[in-house]
Order: sequence, then C-alpha cells, then structure tokens
Amino acid sequence: MLLVEKRCVAQHRHDEELVLPFELRQKSRLRTRLASGEELGLFLDRGTVLRGGDYLQSNDGRVIRVQAAPEKVLKVSCATPQDLTRAAYHLGNRHVPVEVGDGWLKLGSDHVLAEMLHGLGATVSEEISPFEPEAGAYGGGHQHGDGGHGGVIHQFRSRA
Repeated sequence: MLLVEKRCVAQHRHDEELVLPFELRQKSRLRTRLASGEELGLFLDRGTVLRGGDYLQSNDGRVIRVQAAPEKVLKVSCATPQDLTRAAYHLGNRHVPVEVGDGWLKLGSDHVLAEMLHGLGATVSEEISPFEPEAGAYGGGHQHGDGGHGGVIHQFRSRA
C-alpha cells in the first residue's frame, strides 16, 4: 500500500490522482484508492482538509494531485441578495459546510435543510458537482482547543 504523510507545493506535473468527495477529504487518516486503483493510506496532520488542486507526496516520491469528486449537492439561489444572506445565516447557524458562489450557495444534499430553505423562499435544486465549502474564519478549518474559537475569544477578552 502506498503511504502519504505530507503535502507538497503545487507541481507542474503529477504521477497520480486522488479523487475524493468532501466528506473523505476532511479525514486525516484514511485508507482509500487512487484513480489508478492503487491502494493508498493517508496519514496527515490531524485537522487537515484536502482541497481540489492540493498536492501530496507519497513516501516513494510520487506526486499526487487531489481532485474534488462530483457528489450530490444542493444549489441554492434566491430572488434577492438579502434573501440569499438570510439563507446563508440559517445554514451557518447550523454549522453546515457551505460553498459560496456569485448569487448561489452550495451544500451537501439534505432533505431537511432543503425544506428549511424552501420555507425561507429559496430555490433549491439538486445537482452532481464537486463541492468545495468555505474553509472557515479561524484559519482553515473547524478546530477546538488553543488554535480554535476559544483561544481567539480569550485573546479578545484579555485585551479589554
């Protein structure tokens, strides 16, 4: 089994491709397969989220390009920017990963959230496409402990 323990900078060429949906690109420990079918073990730093276009280096030196797999998502649009902002607010309030585009939002397929969005007056359609949600406001991911929300809030309080 091929082992990957580190990222590398963007390359002009790559030897292999790793195609994964967002749910699996959030896992720092994963046994999966490359697009070629070769078995791969990911052993990355905890909290690592892979994005389409990221590059990894295997222990045998091969360069692997990460690709976001097409998956079932909901695409949300609204009649006004205010309505779209309201929809984004309610999704954020539920800590739902959301991809933000020009006049639309995209989220993982979920019939309960689709009903909520319809109730807010949004137009919701299901599609199959790559999903690249926002990384988060605190440095690229949802973390807990010293590097997450609590540390930032504590810093603001101590300055007051």
